[in-house]
Amino acid sequence: MTHESLLDALQATDMLEIDDLHAWHFGLDLPLVKALAAGEPGNPDALLLRVECMDGRTRREWRFTQAAVQGARFDAESGTWTLAGADGEHRLRCLDAFGGDAGEDEDEPAND
Repeated sequence: MTHESLLDALQATDMLEIDDLHAWHFGLDLPLVKALAAGEPGNPDALLLRVECMDGRTRREWRFTQAAVQGARFDAESGTWTLAGADGEHRLRCLDAFGGDAGEDEDEPAND
C-alpha cells in the first residue's frame, strides 16, 4: 500500500524498520498528529516521531521532528522512506504485522 506521506504510512503501520534494524517500539506525538490532521501548521521543530530498538546489547533511540517527518522522501524501488535526523539520514520501512485469529481453537475442526 502506498501512502502520500511518511506520517500517513506511520499511522497505518504495525512494525517499523530503521536502517535495517527492527524497531521494538516507535511512537508518534498524537496531539501533534491530530493538530496536523486538522490543518494546523504545528511546529517544525517539535518532536513528532521516536523510534527505539536493540542493536545487540545496545539500546538505540532516534528522534525526528515534524519537519523531518514531513520532508521524508519515499523510494518505491526499495520501499523505504529517507528522512534526516540529528545524526544524518536514516531509512525507514513500514511493515504490517501478521496475527492469528484469537477466536480460533486448535482442537475444533475447521468448518469447511
